[in-house]
Amino acid sequence: MTPADAHTDAGTGPAPQADTGAEDTLDLELSEEILALFGEDPPATEAMRPLPGAPASPVPGGAGPAAVARPAMSRAAASDLLDHPADWRPVTTPAGVFQLVPVRLERDLAVLTRWMNDPAVAAFWELAGPEAVTAAHLRPQLEGDGRSVPCLGVLAGIPMSYWEIYRADLDPLARHYPARPQDTGIHLLIGGVHNRGQGVGTTLLRAVADLVLDNRPRCARVVAEPDLRNTPSVSAFLSAGFRFSAELELPDKRAALMVRDRIHRARL
Repeated sequence: MTPADAHTDAGTGPAPQADTGAEDTLDLELSEEILALFGEDPPATEAMRPLPGAPASPVPGGAGPAAVARPAMSRAAASDLLDHPADWRPVTTPAGVFQLVPVRLERDLAVLTRWMNDPAVAAFWELAGPEAVTAAHLRPQLEGDGRSVPCLGVLAGIPMSYWEIYRADLDPLARHYPARPQDTGIHLLIGGVHNRGQGVGTTLLRAVADLVLDNRPRCARVVAEPDLRNTPSVSAFLSAGFRFSAELELPDKRAALMVRDRIHRARL
């Protein structure tokens, strides 16, 4: 999955200094089982939960890239990769009640395409264009093995953000940092302009990181890789309890590796 950048709403701040603690410098030898999970995704295994009362939108014609054949995972293994985000309960935040609702293409494509064509979002996600462009980004996740789950962020009953919760240790990102088993990654964008610049992004970043840690007991770290040029995004992660760990040279950007540690959760 191509890493996508967050567009959040915190103000600019001082350039973060890299954390040089030993906890991010271990050498991890991935098992053959984990290495086998890299590559194209197999057919879908789970249906997405509907969002009550949400308007439907048509799905444009055309399929995504053809999948490369590889050993299929069992349905149980695939559904277990992220501990079922569809079942994660709503949480109360200072901004209101918030819930992650897995994307359904036929229901959500129109609103997601509109958000992707917002110039502030398109500058980092690079998915501006017709519905087919957004659909092509979503299909590998929706038809995949469950290592990445695209979700709407619903605040006070209104869809207002887009999230991707993914297994960072099974993602190509793991080739660029010392990944640990069960590392869980976050991509996000805030869809409505009126929700930016008011601290909402920081509030929801903290809430979603907490959701991951509460619902994924085997996960010790939540990670993200916003574009270093996106200073408001990096600042929002810092304000949400993440620490700046390193700069990463990724194929499509120079990124800030942001980490929220379970062991530091109560202090940050």
